[in-house]
Amino acid sequence: MVGSIAAIGMGLAVIGAGIGIGNIGAKAMEAIARQPEAVGDIRSNMILMAALVEGAALIAIVMSYLVR
Repeated sequence: MVGSIAAIGMGLAVIGAGIGIGNIGAKAMEAIARQPEAVGDIRSNMILMAALVEGAALIAIVMSYLVR
């Protein structure tokens, strides 16, 4: 039973990270459309935030794996 709960936790972490990174990309494209001259700053901030979200998801996956 614990293994299936851990698998659900891992799946939720991946789904949450996917939604979060998708939102980051969408909002970055909106920001670039509004201010095309700020592409470099927006892109670097987008990559940084996507890496932080992915890192949090990786930690959640590892924690779920260790619980089982």
